[in-house]
Amino acid sequence: MSTTTRRKRRGDTPPPRTGSSETEILRGFLDYLRASIAAKVDGAPEPQVRTAAVPSGTNLLGLLEHLTFVERSMFLGDNVTDWQATFQASPADSVADVVVRYREAVERANEILDGCTDLGAPVPRSRPGRAAPSLRWALTHMIEETGRHAGHADILRELIDGTTGR
Repeated sequence: MSTTTRRKRRGDTPPPRTGSSETEILRGFLDYLRASIAAKVDGAPEPQVRTAAVPSGTNLLGLLEHLTFVERSMFLGDNVTDWQATFQASPADSVADVVVRYREAVERANEILDGCTDLGAPVPRSRPGRAAPSLRWALTHMIEETGRHAGHADILRELIDGTTGR
């Protein structure tokens, strides 16, 4: 980051104080992480948002694109055949397009989750013939997956324009 780049600091929002049930806690933390990563990508400048800042090729916009596919696969039953390809947003998509698509996937996933009351029951899927994980496992996995990539996004956004915080 150049010395002329001004650091932008977002307020650092602490984890949520949710209800006391296991479902409320898991859903609260997942929604917190979802909002954090969407905010980290929203408003990021082109073309830096697509530029790989690490040797693996990871870029900020690609992380959110990937999480969109993960949400849709886990909770909506979409079939993904090439997970590596999910880390690249289409050149035709703007940052706003990818953020909106992610938020729509989250909203649809939450509609499914709102109908699930038993954490031990399998996640409803539209793909017959494939065993579904329990809702508990799916929520825990999504917290891990989203949290991991939110951490990557924190670093990538700071490298792009100095923005820090959640």
